[in-house]
Amino acid sequence: MATGPTTETTETTDGETKASDPGDTGTEPESAVETARRQLSHAADHLDIDPNVVERLKHPKKVHEVTVPVERDDGSVDVFTGYRAQHDSVRGPYKGGLRYHPDVTRNECVGLGMWMTWKCAVMDLPFGGAKGGVAVNPKSLSDDEKERLTRRFTQEIRDVIGPTRDIPAPDMGTDPQTMAWLMDAYSMQEGETIPGVVTGKPPVVGGSKGREGAPGRSVAIVCREVVDHYDRDLSGTAVAVQGYGSVAANAARLLDDWGATVVAVSDVNGAVYDPDGLDTHDIPSHDEEPEAVTRQDIGTLLTNDELLELDVDLLVPAAVGNVLTADNADDIAADLIVEGANGPTTTAADEILADRGIPVIPDILANAGGVTVSYFEWLQDINRRAWSLDRVHDELEAEMLSAWEGIRTEYERRDVTWRNAAYIVALSRVADAHESRGLWP
Repeated sequence: MATGPTTETTETTDGETKASDPGDTGTEPESAVETARRQLSHAADHLDIDPNVVERLKHPKKVHEVTVPVERDDGSVDVFTGYRAQHDSVRGPYKGGLRYHPDVTRNECVGLGMWMTWKCAVMDLPFGGAKGGVAVNPKSLSDDEKERLTRRFTQEIRDVIGPTRDIPAPDMGTDPQTMAWLMDAYSMQEGETIPGVVTGKPPVVGGSKGREGAPGRSVAIVCREVVDHYDRDLSGTAVAVQGYGSVAANAARLLDDWGATVVAVSDVNGAVYDPDGLDTHDIPSHDEEPEAVTRQDIGTLLTNDELLELDVDLLVPAAVGNVLTADNADDIAADLIVEGANGPTTTAADEILADRGIPVIPDILANAGGVTVSYFEWLQDINRRAWSLDRVHDELEAEMLSAWEGIRTEYERRDVTWRNAAYIVALSRVADAHESRGLWP
């Protein structure tokens, strides 16, 4: 039932599709591309770099758009659209997630690919940035249909991915099993097993121990370091964590283990709050038991909005994007904020929180444990030598502390926010690489 491959590769243009990153109340939200370019410009204002390099970084190198026909279980064929946006590879192969979601667009992939460039540079990883996905509701697919979709999409983008070209990873709507199918489809066409083509795979086929818990672990490490930076003691620090998925639960449990008092956690249905502290290990994460937080007979029930406005020492928004907005930024009572989710703070809220003197540690540092352990997985695949979980944790700790110190140095040296300090570090590394390599004539 399948048709022949149809692939279109285009140079990028300004996007029109809007993403949910609103500025001031009442204004149109800016697109993912616009947000990424604004962050680039803010960082460039603080650096003495060639403006031509900045102009080049406003545009991804390529965007691949493909048609993905899939035979459904009833014998009918549906045709979906897939994308792979490759932003920059001056520091190494492209790296970034693949998502299955109805709202996947070309321009979303472009903007998210740019953010991956900055995230990899912040962590000083030898990768560039990319992002991709298929515009499909994964909940509408059976397991067999999802496998057929993945294998066909892999075939369509096979010429532009690879362990030294572009290395996908899980994202919204995809998981380790999806990556295993992708790796197998790619390997079958290449005639040899190539586990390094993707990361986030099950360990039995070349995945890394500790990969799924890595973003939450890195969030906890950054929380610990920022609390120490502001001369506070983690022991007894009151923490509210929005979310209880993989990132939020792993972060909350580590902070609990390290002596912090986690007073609130939440899921899509609401939050539980106990000022004396919750036993985070007794609350099932979303992976363990979906939507179980508010079914626990503990504490006081709150809404997610009320959790965000709790008077706590540390707030960790680790659920979804755009939860700190112009509408609630003046009501945030936390002393410190560490972003666990991608993009939880809108532009307008960022400015309000900065004016109020509330430090916000950005997502491109805090949750970068995922891409960092993906790098470890890539190394293990290339060398065909697995690491122990203890080694993964030790190496992640070292990488996070190194990245934290680099950003703290810029923060203390310049009159900027933590977010701008992170982007300054990232842009300076990418720009230096571009200036060293030069422009192909």
